[in-house]
Amino acid sequence: MTSTSTTHSGAWWSIAWRNLWRDARAGELRLLLVAVALGVAALSSVSFLADRMNAGLQRDAGQLLGGDAVVVSDNPTPSHIVTYARALGLQGVTTLSFPTMARAEQAQGGESRLVALKAVESGYPLRGQLKLSANLAQAQTALAQGAGAGNAAGQSGVSVATGIPAAGEVWVELGVLEALGLNTQDRLMLGNSSLRITQVLLQEPDRGAGFMSFAPRVLMNSADLAATALVQPASRITWRYAVVGPAAAVQRFKDWAALESKKPEVRGVRVESLEAGRPEMRQTLDRAGKFLNLVALLAALLSAVAVALAARAFAARHLDDCAMLRVLGLSQRKMAWAYSLEFVLVGGVASVLGLALGYGVHLLFVQLLAGLVETHLPPASLWPVVYGLGTGLTLLLAFGLPPVLQLASVPALRVMRRDVGQLKATTVSVWALGLVGFGVLLVAVSRDLKLGLMVVGGFAGAVLVFAGMAWLAVWLLRRSVREGSAPPWLMLATRQISARPVYAMVQVSALAVGLLALALLVLLRTDLVSSWRNATPAHAPNRFVLNIQPTQADAFMQTLREAGVRQFDWYPMVRGRLVTLNQQGVLPEQYKDERAQRLVDREFNLSYSAQAPTHNTIVAGTWVPEEANAMSVEEGIAKTLGLKLGDVLSFDIAGVSHAARITSIRRVDWTSMRANFFVMFPVSRMNDVPLSYVAAFRAPTPARLPNANPRDNFDNQLVQRFPNLTNVDMGATLNQVQQVLAQVVRAVEFLFLFTLAAGLVVLFAAVTATREERAREYAVLRALGASNHLLARVQRAELAGVGALAGFLASCVAMALGWGLARFTFEFNWNPSPWVPLIGAATGAGLALAAGWWGLRDVLRRPVVQTLRQASL
Repeated sequence: MTSTSTTHSGAWWSIAWRNLWRDARAGELRLLLVAVALGVAALSSVSFLADRMNAGLQRDAGQLLGGDAVVVSDNPTPSHIVTYARALGLQGVTTLSFPTMARAEQAQGGESRLVALKAVESGYPLRGQLKLSANLAQAQTALAQGAGAGNAAGQSGVSVATGIPAAGEVWVELGVLEALGLNTQDRLMLGNSSLRITQVLLQEPDRGAGFMSFAPRVLMNSADLAATALVQPASRITWRYAVVGPAAAVQRFKDWAALESKKPEVRGVRVESLEAGRPEMRQTLDRAGKFLNLVALLAALLSAVAVALAARAFAARHLDDCAMLRVLGLSQRKMAWAYSLEFVLVGGVASVLGLALGYGVHLLFVQLLAGLVETHLPPASLWPVVYGLGTGLTLLLAFGLPPVLQLASVPALRVMRRDVGQLKATTVSVWALGLVGFGVLLVAVSRDLKLGLMVVGGFAGAVLVFAGMAWLAVWLLRRSVREGSAPPWLMLATRQISARPVYAMVQVSALAVGLLALALLVLLRTDLVSSWRNATPAHAPNRFVLNIQPTQADAFMQTLREAGVRQFDWYPMVRGRLVTLNQQGVLPEQYKDERAQRLVDREFNLSYSAQAPTHNTIVAGTWVPEEANAMSVEEGIAKTLGLKLGDVLSFDIAGVSHAARITSIRRVDWTSMRANFFVMFPVSRMNDVPLSYVAAFRAPTPARLPNANPRDNFDNQLVQRFPNLTNVDMGATLNQVQQVLAQVVRAVEFLFLFTLAAGLVVLFAAVTATREERAREYAVLRALGASNHLLARVQRAELAGVGALAGFLASCVAMALGWGLARFTFEFNWNPSPWVPLIGAATGAGLALAAGWWGLRDVLRRPVVQTLRQASL
């Protein structure tokens, strides 16, 4: 019991300050400070990162887009759009980009590499700068010093481009030189052309992200593109027309172009802006941000539970002090104001500590996400600071203050009778107000209504499940342990738990919620991520070859057979745009779903085959070989676009309309790494359509191509025979994707440490919440003759039982959540180990015993006389 040095004299803020100083020195506020600081640190770290990233995007908006406004299309930019821009006095440049294969000359080893080729014209870039190095060594040194980060213009060996590559020359990123064993002044083979490498490209302003960013850039003069013969009728190329000029003229052009792109006769054209967002620019970071927000929200919710438990224990320890203050004449109003101010001050201090920790953690996030997040970001605004302070105060006032305010109503009679003035269960209205307020805050800051509602709702549902199962366990325990047949320690432990069923429910629920964080961390890091990475079949194709022309088809298949490739997917690929559905025009604006809008606004890769693909399953309708005017649609896209059997779709293929009726719907396993298509026609031939072929196969080891250089690998030999092909090494691409995933996972894991710490604080608060009640009960039992050894066994049995139950429940819920993530997020089958609940129960028991030893170790050491004397005061 703390001293009652505060009297009724003095203003309430003076009383609050003295109470704060006294409680801080006594260690009464330690648990509250830790709980609030952890919650604020978790949320503010993500807020600092998001705030600085958004500021960086706004700062570099023009560079990220490559201009003040950009019109993107999958065909040459319509001439009337270019004419209108020129009429407004805007300066514009056109770029073309697509993936292709680059290779070294045979004398240089003949290695090949997938690259992201961009053809540019004079005037590029309109915004930002191209930064270059003269050779490989200088580029490696410059990049090691952070040349691409935006502050490298003055570094040794780094120059800013004043133009574009001259005709016959290319500028390449470092990855091209390292992969092909080349240096500047060497020649690079692109299709049918041999171009000289004259500069190493360090920074490209409108680089963007997405699949193309995994391949190193090759920058060439658009005048050299035709000679490469890489552009074929069915090639997938992205045209970007960027403009710069006065703000009013740019805005007028953007508004006009946006309306123009919505016209039915203008398809596959969109106006790109930072506000509209480039999906390939922000998709990876948005998903990572949502996942980080999810973990931060979980940490904040756990902190709320810890604050509620710690505040109730704080109030219970101050009952006697407040009764004495009432005797000395302190009014209820003044006492309530004093404790409110004390908690506001505690919340402010804890929030500042959490903000400092969160700022340091966000700096670590920037390093963990290097390559995905620009490391030279603008300073943060005041919003994360305001948000952190608001979160900390909301945590403490919504969940900590309600039980503490009951201290103001403690009757003075408690000085003589300890049975009066006990803490009451907080009214439903007070708790509801706090929960609703905090829930609204979390949903708002999650920046995703669905995510916020799922987290808050799932948390509330899990607590209800844990409480219900705890009540059932207490009921079963009371009925199964019989006096006379059970050991004394078990009988006493059962009485301890069943005598306080509400406390038992609170302890089990709080422990289970805390342990849920640990279980999720283990399952996400080990089972789920590993299972996702290993979901690809062992013998799945690892090469996708695109842009195979009809005149090359027979020779290409013969080449595969000569190399020992006996099984491969081989499909024609036709590009077409969906123009009508049941004789009604199709426009992106007709769909609310963002993915549906993108699908109908771009060209589809269509295919045809008389026989249904063996790796696809027909789930509706019938595939009839050679059925005219029929088509089969993939199940997922049918749901996205609202398609059904019998619908008639019309595709524009090279200016000619091809209509067909949906006669079957297929289920596609996208993890099979096979060649798959959204739409297929069940015929063996389609006349008068431009097409290319796609092949998917597993590369032979070793290569067995006749008359080839034995030093060359199969990929190099293939590209040398067919220079126009795009050979995608899916093994290397998946490794790069998984490297990005690993960066995000490391950041999420680090944030999970906050969740785990918050869970441990919850566990400690739950175990120690009834410390004073335990001390009095054990003192009575010791006075009646119970030994310390017996009571220690009773305490260990109670803690182990509660911890084991909480661990078992937490593991079961974690397995359910893991299955949901695997099924609906990662989209693969996951069979959790049956040992997870048992391991969870053992872990829960161990952690509860450890927390009990730390928090309750002095209960059995107190002299019986001292405990009983305090209880009788």
